[in-house]
Amino acid sequence: MNGDDIIKKLEQNLMHIDTSAKAQNVGVVEQVGDSIIVASGLSKAVMGEEVAFEDGTPGLILNLDEDSVSIVLLGASSAIKEGSTVKTTGKILTVMASEELLGRVINPVGVPLDGQAGVKKGKAMPLEKIAPGVITRQPVDTPLKTGIKVIDSIIPVGRGQRELIIGDRGLGKTAVAIDTIINQKEGNERAAKDKSGKLKRVICIYVAIGQKNSTVAQVVEKLRETGALEYTIIVAANASDQVSLQYMAPYAGVAIGEYFMEKGEDVLVVYDDLTKHAWAYRQICLVLKRPAGREAYPGDVFYIHSRLLERAAKLNPDFGGGSITALPIIETQADDISAYIPTNVISITDGQIFLKSDLFNSGIRPAVDVGLSVSRVGGAAQTGAMKAVAGGVKLAHAQFRELQVFAQFGSELDAATLAQLERGKRVNEVFKQPQYSPLPEAFEILSIWAVTNGFMDDVKVEDITRFEREYHDYVKAHDKKLIETLNSGAKVTPETVENLKKVTTAFKKVFSAK
Repeated sequence: MNGDDIIKKLEQNLMHIDTSAKAQNVGVVEQVGDSIIVASGLSKAVMGEEVAFEDGTPGLILNLDEDSVSIVLLGASSAIKEGSTVKTTGKILTVMASEELLGRVINPVGVPLDGQAGVKKGKAMPLEKIAPGVITRQPVDTPLKTGIKVIDSIIPVGRGQRELIIGDRGLGKTAVAIDTIINQKEGNERAAKDKSGKLKRVICIYVAIGQKNSTVAQVVEKLRETGALEYTIIVAANASDQVSLQYMAPYAGVAIGEYFMEKGEDVLVVYDDLTKHAWAYRQICLVLKRPAGREAYPGDVFYIHSRLLERAAKLNPDFGGGSITALPIIETQADDISAYIPTNVISITDGQIFLKSDLFNSGIRPAVDVGLSVSRVGGAAQTGAMKAVAGGVKLAHAQFRELQVFAQFGSELDAATLAQLERGKRVNEVFKQPQYSPLPEAFEILSIWAVTNGFMDDVKVEDITRFEREYHDYVKAHDKKLIETLNSGAKVTPETVENLKKVTTAFKKVFSAK
């Protein structure tokens, strides 16, 4: 029995509630707390069932006690008091999903936050759903290009993968996720023109959990500026919203993603961030008087994230061939990735992109620590062209990191070691990239190939950024066919290598003449 069958069975069981015996399905509010209502008389209530108060405010049953139930409010209401009535609906919580949501900002229960009308047509998707099983999945083998050189070459992300973005506050975690969303624009445009049906667009869902209203507004504006909002859905439960909405937000995001995945499309879901989601759940559980454990979190805090992230998958063609890629974000304190929530999410995901404050403060942006970052999918999530050049840059960077430690002692170094150090400095410089400036794969490959093959060895470190920019412009103007070849993702042939050498040598003469 797959996840859909189980959901249908659950819905059938819920619908078998004896609605004729209304007295048994109507309860009375006994206690009103901070977004938590305790009610008695709901003898037919089911865990996870949606309930409705007399003023129409929705709620979700999160606790079943012997004589009462605990209900989390999903909307603000001052009309609910002791003695108010509440009734079961016989439904599990759903959110309306539709193509109409593209370019929109909604809250976790589907209420528009952008001042426009609500969704008229769509499909009700359950917020809680069992993840796809092993039989329905297939291995991750298609890249999801972020447009960030250091990630696409060393820590690649594939469609259907769960890749954690982790680091201290203010290091650019959200920027990495937004860059990835912006980078889907070119691929989506190519997919729209492609008539073979092989290319698929990527629908992006950005889930903001506990963020300031102004921060979410800035993200929306940046996506609108870059033209990425037209294929993006924003699900926002801001810091000023009820804690229950912050808890439900990521489930609403993935539920909407599953609507598109079921249609055979590829989806990217960003959870920004799951640290605040864990805080929200801890707050709810403390009010529900569930026993606290490590760091005051309840014992099932691992389960709230595992059942969310397991829903990311790449389905095999027999089940539609769609995918959901998850980019959860976790905030650390003082680079401590051994804390409770970080270690939980690291163990659930397929790798992590670790942003380190030391690198950020030394001017390396994005501040990705290549030593502590990993992709457990690896080269399977890279195109043939990227795979061909990525091996060299991984080696050069690893050698640089190792030799850098010895160089600090000031001992005399031989010529070969000095050359490796100088090459490593230039690799580091190539990995620097401005915020909100993702690169097409062809230009990533050009930069990585040029630095690993020695074409930047005689360029001053401070001139690398200018070299790279002018190099891209030169190749774009003089060899468009090479750009198309590299963008196609095909394996690098000897002919392509010759073309790369030819055009790079020609550019070097022009650059040196300046």
